[in-house]
This record gives sequence, C-alpha cells and structure tokens, in this order.
Amino acid sequence: MARMGIGIIGCGNIAATYLRNARLFGDVALVACADRVPEMAERRAAEYGVRAMSVEALLAEPDVQLVLNLTIPAAHREVTEAALGAGKHVFTEKPLGVTLREGRALVEEAERRGLSLGSAPDTFLGAAGRRARALLDAGAIGKPVIGTAFMMGRGMEHWHPNPQFYYQPGGGPVLDMGPYYLTMLVNLLGPVARVSAVARTGQETREITAEGPFQGTRFPVGTPTSLLSLLEFRGGAAVTFGASWDVFRHSNHPIELHGTDGSVRLPDPDTFGGDVSLSPRGEPWQKHPSEPETFGAINWPFDAPRIANYRMLGVADLVRSITEGRPARASGRLALHVLEVMEAILTAADIGQPVDIESRPERPAALGDAEAEALLSGDPS
Repeated sequence: MARMGIGIIGCGNIAATYLRNARLFGDVALVACADRVPEMAERRAAEYGVRAMSVEALLAEPDVQLVLNLTIPAAHREVTEAALGAGKHVFTEKPLGVTLREGRALVEEAERRGLSLGSAPDTFLGAAGRRARALLDAGAIGKPVIGTAFMMGRGMEHWHPNPQFYYQPGGGPVLDMGPYYLTMLVNLLGPVARVSAVARTGQETREITAEGPFQGTRFPVGTPTSLLSLLEFRGGAAVTFGASWDVFRHSNHPIELHGTDGSVRLPDPDTFGGDVSLSPRGEPWQKHPSEPETFGAINWPFDAPRIANYRMLGVADLVRSITEGRPARASGRLALHVLEVMEAILTAADIGQPVDIESRPERPAALGDAEAEALLSGDPS
C-alpha cells in the first residue's frame, strides 16, 4: 500500500517522540511540521529531515493527507477543525477537546465529511495492554467485579518549564492523565454507564521549580488537583479511579481488576510495556513481561531508556483502518466516550450527585500479535 503523508502541527516536547517513532511504521511518511513559533518547527524539521511550514501552508499541502495535532489541549479543537475543513484525516493528542461539546462537534464533523478522526492515547495497544486484554477476553479472572486505578504524583511544575496551563480549566490530573487510565479500562471492560466523584484542591498556588524562565515564580491554581471517582461499567464492574497532583509518595498499583476467578494487575498505562501479573483464584502473582513482545521493548527516554514508548502506533492503526475500511482502534468515538467520562467526573464532584454517561462505544477490536507486527513492517498481511 502507498504510505500516507503525515503533517505535524505542534512541535513541542511530545513531537520529538512521534517524529522519532514514525520511522518504525511502514504505512506512514512524515512530510512536514508546523508550529505557531516558526523556530520550533524549523528545529524539529532539521532534526528529523522534514519540511518546516506555516500552519496554513501545511493544511494546503496536497502531500499531507493526515494531520497529527500535537498542540496544547486548548488548541485541539481549533487545529482539528481546521484540518478537517482542509479535507485531512486527523489524529490528535489527548484530550479530544477540553469539553464534551467540543469533542462531539469534532467527531460529528469528521463523520459528516467522511474523514477519519483518531485520538491519543494509543498506549492500550502496547504489549501490556494487549496482554491484559487477551487475559480478560480468555476469562482468566472470570467476570470482572471490582477494580482500582490510581494516578498520583506531585504535578508538573517540578519538571515542566511552563506548567501553568496544566492547572487551569481544561487541565488538571483527570483531563491530562485520565485518558491513559480510562481508555485502558474501557478497552478491557467496555463503556462506562455512571460516574460519582469528589474533588479537592491541595494548594491555591504552585511554585515552578523546573529550570526555565519561570523558575521560582508562583501561579494560581484554577482547577481541582485531586479527584476520587467511582466508575460503574455497563458490563457490571465497578472501579475506583483516583487522580491527584497532591501526593508525595504512595503504594497504590496503577490498575488492578478483580473477578470471580482471579485478579489481574497492570503497569502504568502511560507506557506501552511493563509487567502484567495474573493471580488465578488467589494463587501467587504470575508475571507476564512485555519486553519480548511487539511494542513492549524498552526504548525511551532516547538517551537512557527505561520504559516502552511507541507513540505513533495509533496513527499507524488509523492509517491502516482507512485502507481496510474498518474502525480505528484509538478512534474519535472512543476518545469522545472517555472525554464524556472525564467531564462527568468533574461535574459529579461539583454537584455532589452521580452523572449518567450517554455514549456507548463498542470496545476497540483486540490487536493481535501478528497484526501488531504487520503495523511495524507495513506488511498488510
């Protein structure tokens, strides 16, 4: 099959990972990059051998068939909308939009135009996510009953030189990190039916300690920084999901699911690898390492690898889905459901009442090992 031309809009920190990983996938060809700060686009272009363009020129470029939107969350709707208007398929970083209304409008616009829209995260397609999905689909824990998922840390100001936007409406730990956990859970358990939640804000202001122009300055916090939610899934399982940037240290595992015949434990869903552990009917944990599997080998950070990072996998699957006429796995509809759940967490915490979830997406089709390997090589077989 012919490789699909990709244009990147947004050349910040995350762009380097996508640009480097693109060479792994046979179906995609990087064409150009753009940023509202031209110098950033020029730097990435020089590093990775693509053309630097203005946003307008990239959207008009006939060789660009799909736009990879790596802008900040507040710009996701504007850039995705413009790309769809230019007749381009789109894959966007998470979240799909900062509100459910934004996300729904984008999904409906893509479908109206007959274009494909996908969204990060695609980490659930990595080796660990595929292993966990295979175990649950095979009935390894029986019927899922309860579970826990925890994303806890100290926030962004300790490493990000310009973290203020993370702490404003449209940011916060749920909208920023929730997509990884919630997408993994929906992939494993199916859609969410109802959400309850409480919220707290640990500090009214935050100090930036990361090196950069704002080091030592403080900024106001405009969104809750700790939320605990109860997710009720349509399949019957109930999962507690906690997301916090007010935690110094903890011992909660990222995800655990417990069923009628056993338990499964997952690594950080912000990565593509790590050990998946299974306990059949209370037996000792059986570890299933990801390193030997496709999209499980440790490869990041580039200078001192310690985790598996294969961002661009979702883009490759989206490209393949277009040629095969099937739904993409990291689809706009899946991302819209996750966005609805995240907004419901914030709403339920605000009003003190449960919120029903309207959307009912199908679980993404499981990505088998042979198909995963074919995405790497570009072999359609």
